[in-house]
Amino acid sequence: MTTLQNPKEMSRRKFMAVAGGAAGLAAMAAMGFSPEREAYGANIPEIDIDKMSYAENEADVLVIGGGMAGLFAAVKAHDAGSKVMMVSKGRLGSSGMTPFAKGIFTYDPAREKLSLDEFVDTVSRSALGTNNPIYTRQMAEHSLARVNELKQWGFFESPLYNKSFNNPVKERNIPVKERIVITHLIKEDGRIAGAAGFNLDEEKIHFFKAKSVILCTGAGGFKPNGFPICDLTHDGTVMAYNIGAKVTGKEWNDGHPGRSENPAACYDGWGGVGGMFDRKPSVNGVDVHHDLGMEGNYKAYMTGNPVTGGPSGSGVTVQGGPYRPAEFAEDNYRSREGKPGADGPPKEGGAPGPGMGGTSVGGSSAGMAIHKSEGLVPINEKCESNIPGLYAAGDALGSHMAGAIYTQVGSSLAGSAVQGAVAGKSASEYCQGVEMPIISKAKMNDVQEEILAPLKREAGYSPAWVTQTLQGIMIPNFIIYIKKENLLKAALAYVEELRDHHMPMLRAADLHELRLAFETANMIVSAEMKLKASLMRKESRCSHFRLDYPGMDTKNWNAWINIYKGSDGSMKFEKQPFES
Repeated sequence: MTTLQNPKEMSRRKFMAVAGGAAGLAAMAAMGFSPEREAYGANIPEIDIDKMSYAENEADVLVIGGGMAGLFAAVKAHDAGSKVMMVSKGRLGSSGMTPFAKGIFTYDPAREKLSLDEFVDTVSRSALGTNNPIYTRQMAEHSLARVNELKQWGFFESPLYNKSFNNPVKERNIPVKERIVITHLIKEDGRIAGAAGFNLDEEKIHFFKAKSVILCTGAGGFKPNGFPICDLTHDGTVMAYNIGAKVTGKEWNDGHPGRSENPAACYDGWGGVGGMFDRKPSVNGVDVHHDLGMEGNYKAYMTGNPVTGGPSGSGVTVQGGPYRPAEFAEDNYRSREGKPGADGPPKEGGAPGPGMGGTSVGGSSAGMAIHKSEGLVPINEKCESNIPGLYAAGDALGSHMAGAIYTQVGSSLAGSAVQGAVAGKSASEYCQGVEMPIISKAKMNDVQEEILAPLKREAGYSPAWVTQTLQGIMIPNFIIYIKKENLLKAALAYVEELRDHHMPMLRAADLHELRLAFETANMIVSAEMKLKASLMRKESRCSHFRLDYPGMDTKNWNAWINIYKGSDGSMKFEKQPFES
């Protein structure tokens, strides 16, 4: 029997000889071995786990996330009288998709022709009933107030948001802890008690004790190329699911395309003159549409080619495909080219958005749903989850504010601001009636062990390799966008294998890999949710398209799908009627 030497003492050539040539190379890849790192599957820690330090923090309201929703959550919770702390995996104003979002919707009753009731009704028609009118109205009704506050803070004066976000935070002396990866939400006695995670820049684990927690952690994807969501991996959603929160909207899809030329170059696709990254933010008004569903994906599936953008589209007509209400047909819309505040590419066949001319390909936002359509299930209009003390806002809240299709340019950023403010005030009110929770020492020890587990693992799978495997399973057009039962089940079998075997064996040698290990695990859980919810919804509507069920079924599917963890740890599903 051959015994492998210490990986650091073995050359790649010698390993190949021992393992058997090409078969050895395949085995190395399958097992997560990395010849370039000279790791060969063994975990070679680069930090001394025994020297890890620990810190405990306390606040009435803990806001997780440093984007638009997090900003307003922290400010409004503070203004309501609570002691607030912000913690972010990134940097204030540079977290998630906030730096990319440059258009914000404002409903000004003095200027708009549509009344508030008419606006909500129009969005509902475009969304084919999938929206929650309460949150649609809330976004529009409070958008002007939030925009006016942003103006006072200097938000519209620079393409970069850090300075303007810092203005109200520093004025209120709200502590902000940046570059901390939150890995766990902690529940005690049936309610939220805090969170825990680790610092990316120093060997330190942080515990946060709080009466209330607001998740402003954004949405997520499978780290696709071509769209700025590579650091969003549904962390908040999965952490909340793990402690009993209900999740919704996982069957919906975001249809943002990328350029076929250099598709991984996010800046090239969305930058340039007038591009999303370089321009200052601006305001836009009412322009309800039915946008960024699966029409382009269906056309690419039927023709086998990328789709040519521009006003005339590809010139190729295909039969069937996703349904678009006649009221929102292309001919009924003005060109969006050059319109201030446009925050994305146009409807298929429309004028290209900033930097999005030419031939486009799908998959650049794979794993993400329509903004505000996925995340924690709200139990009321206060952004409150089913776990007492746990709130969510922005893309972390499955409010179905616009339903399962893009209906209003700039509403996503406006919705994040409005929901952040609502959640902040609501969480502060909740705190007034509860005592500071006590997190047991046993719970803290368990959490510490779970955080450090990938670092302590002697051997295992590389998070980067598992992520690449997951991407190969989930991102193809015929899996995540153009769906049918046999392929969804086939993909699910692979994802369940990653869940059961690979996820428990993720390894990390340093703090960066530790972050990747948790992100990879979260993406696997999200993939399982997306596949199972897509199998469950046996119809096609808005951004969910089934080849085997191409029509809309209003008798059986006027309902959202909610997901929760059963008492046995398995993933459970339920319908929630639209009107409830």
